[in-house]
Amino acid sequence: MRFNKITKMITMLTAAAAVALSVPAEDVLAEETVASVYTNEPVSAAQAATRPIAVMMPTDAVAQPSYGISHAKILYEIMEEGNISRQLAVIDDWQGLSKIGNIRSCRAYYIPEATEWDPILVHFGGVVYMKDRITMPDINNLSGTYEYGVGGEAPGAGQFFRSTDRKAPHNAYISASGITKAAGQLGYSLNVRPEYYNAKHFTFAQGVNTLEQYGEAAQTANNINLAGIFPYTKSAFTYDAATGLYKKSIHGKPQVDGANGQQIAFANVIVQYTNWQKLDQKGYLSFQNIDNTSDGYYFTKGKAIHVRWAKTADYAPTVYYDDNGNEIQMNTGKTYIAVAQKGRTISFS
Repeated sequence: MRFNKITKMITMLTAAAAVALSVPAEDVLAEETVASVYTNEPVSAAQAATRPIAVMMPTDAVAQPSYGISHAKILYEIMEEGNISRQLAVIDDWQGLSKIGNIRSCRAYYIPEATEWDPILVHFGGVVYMKDRITMPDINNLSGTYEYGVGGEAPGAGQFFRSTDRKAPHNAYISASGITKAAGQLGYSLNVRPEYYNAKHFTFAQGVNTLEQYGEAAQTANNINLAGIFPYTKSAFTYDAATGLYKKSIHGKPQVDGANGQQIAFANVIVQYTNWQKLDQKGYLSFQNIDNTSDGYYFTKGKAIHVRWAKTADYAPTVYYDDNGNEIQMNTGKTYIAVAQKGRTISFS
């Protein structure tokens, strides 16, 4: 893969530069920059080679705000049982965070979304429907309790901690140092794994993509209302022309990071309509994450276009296409993805 070739070249150049400059190789490596696979922003080669975490975070009103969520370069929101959604935050620059969470349980359909980024999956238990997948050797996960709810291991459970400002189950957290320690104990790589990692996900625009090339097919979308998809959270976005970003709200209020008070915002917003079904009387759901026939919308710079999406395997990236069959050109920055139940409605203006 191109990423591996670049990494090998950087390593060779780094060693030579280190000898010439009489400095540690890791110091030279830290100064090299490449485009982030998540945002297209420049990051150090060392950061680009570091494995992300994918953290299960709640949307419950009593559980707000989450800590570390402003660091999520990719944020998924998907419905769960009880007509309440949950979030999966993909964070690459987690190493300095002292409080990450709060952390909630996982569901089977979050795993195909997570694996395409080759993360360490951080969750607090799960459900029996994820038993067969979460226990497979390729999945590196940390869980504060039995990994599929009614059984399994609890890898790294000793590194989770609870706060006293909230009641369980909304007060479970982990730290970067805890993740590092647990990964070491469990033999998890902290660098992306070449046998699983995809260096290519989104196709980013050269410059800024205003969607003007789509003419009348690009509709005005300064306000995005997802209440028809997530009626409990009423997730919504407001476009801020000054920053070029969509600011997210939840439960009618700005959604902020508890660590810094920062409202989370995204350059790209995607709604990904997905086939789904109810599995049992408890209301547990299943989503068809791997598909090539479903549609949705792409929002950026106050505009929206209709898209189609395809995903061929767990570790394969989800690819989004415009109505001409071309892969969409995403703007540099963070991305929010709503994996939405087919049949639910979205409104924007």
